[in-house]
Amino acid sequence: MYTRDGVRLDADIYRPDATENLPVLLMRQPYGRAIASTVVYAHPSWYAGHGYIVVVQDVRGRGTSAGEFKLFAHEIADGEDTIYWAAHLPGSNGKVGMYGFSYQGMTQLYAAAAKPSALKTICPAMIAYDLYTDWAYEGGAFCLQTNLAWAIQLATETARLRGDQTAYQALFAAFRNLPVNNPEVLQQLAPESFYHEWVAHPQPNTYWEELSPKYHLQAVDLPMFHIGGWFDTYLRGTLHLYKDMAARSTKPQHLLVAPWIHLPWSRKVGEVDFGAKAGSPVDRMQIRWFDQFLKEADTGLLQESSICLFEMGSNIWRTFPSLNIANQKSYFLSTTGLASIREDSGTLIQNSSTERSRSPKSKIQNSFDALVHDPWRPAPSLGGHAAIPAGVFERSHIDGRSDVLTYTSQPLIEDLHLLGDVVVEIDCTADQPSYDVCAVLSELHPDGRVFNFTQGYVHCQRETPIPIKIQLQTTCVRIAKGNALRLSLSAACFPAYAMNSGNGAVMNSTQLLNAQIITLTVSCSGDGSSQILLPVISLP
Repeated sequence: MYTRDGVRLDADIYRPDATENLPVLLMRQPYGRAIASTVVYAHPSWYAGHGYIVVVQDVRGRGTSAGEFKLFAHEIADGEDTIYWAAHLPGSNGKVGMYGFSYQGMTQLYAAAAKPSALKTICPAMIAYDLYTDWAYEGGAFCLQTNLAWAIQLATETARLRGDQTAYQALFAAFRNLPVNNPEVLQQLAPESFYHEWVAHPQPNTYWEELSPKYHLQAVDLPMFHIGGWFDTYLRGTLHLYKDMAARSTKPQHLLVAPWIHLPWSRKVGEVDFGAKAGSPVDRMQIRWFDQFLKEADTGLLQESSICLFEMGSNIWRTFPSLNIANQKSYFLSTTGLASIREDSGTLIQNSSTERSRSPKSKIQNSFDALVHDPWRPAPSLGGHAAIPAGVFERSHIDGRSDVLTYTSQPLIEDLHLLGDVVVEIDCTADQPSYDVCAVLSELHPDGRVFNFTQGYVHCQRETPIPIKIQLQTTCVRIAKGNALRLSLSAACFPAYAMNSGNGAVMNSTQLLNAQIITLTVSCSGDGSSQILLPVISLP
């Protein structure tokens, strides 16, 4: 097909063996249309076999499509043109639905922003609603590893399309051995990469507003099936979009969140197997969704709960009427001042007179922990949602480092079910103008194994208000009776996030050369000045 400005876009079309006119399912993606997101979805022929014309298109400047690729810049107009073209394909009944994850999820949002009449529903998975807060930065900190890896991947494909063998080989090697201490390789080999613009805009401003779907979708009202993963780096975006649409839309909004990383969508997530039920139900659910809204079939879907979440620990799916969980339980941080040295020094005390009376008498009230960050050996990232690889990992060896503070609760006397946002509030100061704080919440087993289940990160300045609030990744988990909660704090989580030099993010070798040792002081008096707020739910 040709866009309104005359650029040729290429697509593969999969057709079922049928004579009647059928709806069209459209995926627009930048990785070569033959892949068709089969890293997480069934092959397009499977969808065609369920009575749909399936179109998988290379976006402008990617695959074999003509034109120049510029990240997200052409997707609104090109998406609108493509939907009009798809709706008028031979055999089409004029109704179009879209599916896809990551960039393919973003192209759905941009196309929807144009409000083409033929677009009846979308199924955005693992997307950013606000590109600044949901993708490029978290808590004001640059998401180094995922952004750099993606930028190198796209730049490598650009070099291949241009036939630049020298750049292709160098970038391919860089991707296999991510040069997180030398991001200049991208400047040298791909000066046109979006990455450089993202680094140059470390604050939310009009640059991000013009680029983000959030600011183009306010007048859009479509049925949407939202798909996310508890360890997906873009879960923030999935939930921001869902909550916004659920609050204002007149059309059904359904949400599915599984225990997955960005890819693949499988039962094994890092080092933990969540069981057979964690296998992906998405393909069958999407067919049902499209049957409802493109074929007007009564699938019973509208009579069911709109929120389906996988509860980790129980390893089962649960349905909920809403995400508005208001019941928060506090655990206060207390210490003898040796939380970076001894596991029994830092404790989490439940906010109740009974729990406080049970806490060891040796705890020194109004005490604090000192945490020293050395740029030569920063606290490493492991799993979670921002690192590569992501997911759940045994992290006792990291908790044993002297640049990590650990605070552990008493073993639970009953199962603890959490659903929603975990917030950590820290009374913290530093001896440098700029510093970062990473918070990881884990489940501690009696045998000493420690498995992370949510974490968060924040970039701070000396004038940052105290207590510092760290928003952890939304979660749904059961902590088993007999296990304990553990909070781990560090001043780095590298290379998931750009390291702090003491004056800001380290984004090049010069800034690394000037990086300073940073000492944090965390007040842990046990009176609530530093605490965790947990979204506790009661289940039958």
